Amino acid sequence: MPLIREEDKKYLIQEFEKHLKDDVDLVVFTSEDADCKYCKESNELAEEVAEVDGKIHLVKYDFDKDKEIAKEYGVDKYPTTVVAKHGVRDGRIKYTGLPSGYEFGSLIDDLKNVSKWEVEVSSKAVEMIKKIDKPVTIKVFVTPTCPYCPKAVVTAHKFAILNDNITGEMVESLEFEKDSEEAGVSSVPHIVINGEVQFVGAYPDDQFAEYVLEAYSHS
Repeated sequence: MPLIREEDKKYLIQEFEKHLKDDVDLVVFTSEDADCKYCKESNELAEEVAEVDGKIHLVKYDFDKDKEIAKEYGVDKYPTTVVAKHGVRDGRIKYTGLPSGYEFGSLIDDLKNVSKWEVEVSSKAVEMIKKIDKPVTIKVFVTPTCPYCPKAVVTAHKFAILNDNITGEMVESLEFEKDSEEAGVSSVPHIVINGEVQFVGAYPDDQFAEYVLEAYSHS
């Protein structure tokens, strides 16, 4: 049974025709490890999305067999889905865990934004994000049923498009309970920047960018 409903697929066809500009890669890292609950679904979801439009190129890797490639993408867990410019091994826009529920919408937004390589954020946020000149990692812990989480995820990914020193990573907190416990996640979206600065909530661009600058100044 398909993961994407037929009516949703029709909507995606229209959205992609309207918004996809350049080719984009949808890269999936999975494992044959029996402990990986959603590896099969991650592959299936990516396959169904890639089938919608020819500008979306599906790339699959086995995390255990392709460890060097995983390192290039900065992937250290599975399943992980990456959205990148076509032909570029860039793991700065990633989903650690299955991008399901509300996060499916985030994935679609990322495909459109990466294809155009332009994003809509406030000029103040752009000014702050452009100052980042060393690596910053923004982890956004989510659950599939959280309606506020996609805003935080997409904002982190927009910042990664604006500045190649930034990595934006969605982490599905129910799949990666240990990571969530270590980060002290009790409600979502829970954002952790460089392992130091944390906040909870889907903040506007400007406030989110202020937290990013705070983490940057600490590092």
